[in-house]
Amino acid sequence: MSLRIEHRIGKLAMQLALFEEEVEGESFPFALAEKSGYQFCKGKVGSMDAHKVVAAIETAAKKEQIIDGSFYRETHALYHAIIEAMQGVTRGQVQLGTVLRTVGLNFAIIRGKPYDNEREGEWIAVALYGTIGAPVRGLEHETLGLGINHI
Repeated sequence: MSLRIEHRIGKLAMQLALFEEEVEGESFPFALAEKSGYQFCKGKVGSMDAHKVVAAIETAAKKEQIIDGSFYRETHALYHAIIEAMQGVTRGQVQLGTVLRTVGLNFAIIRGKPYDNEREGEWIAVALYGTIGAPVRGLEHETLGLGINHI
């Protein structure tokens, strides 16, 4: 089982989440994702409710046909990747509003085959980058999270 260096799905997901199209224009991460044959999408979400963050990412994945919602294994894999990424954002405790915290996040979802051996199958990565803090503008700090799961 050898991970193709140029096809690291998690690294590419983070690059897409960090990438600001309005500032940097279309460039490297998009071209690399397309060249690698990956399906991907980007989006933004802000909320004091973790379930709204999960719902926004899941909705984007279905709308952009990254996953097929009629297959449990695809939704399940996405869910675990989202929760793993949220644990990074929230430092292990996936709580927001209940502890008076809010997030404003860019997200990227990537699906593909990052291994040399095709039999390793497809994987999905969710990257989150943005801010977390008290629900008062200016009292937040940067945060990021990454989740990767097999489909």
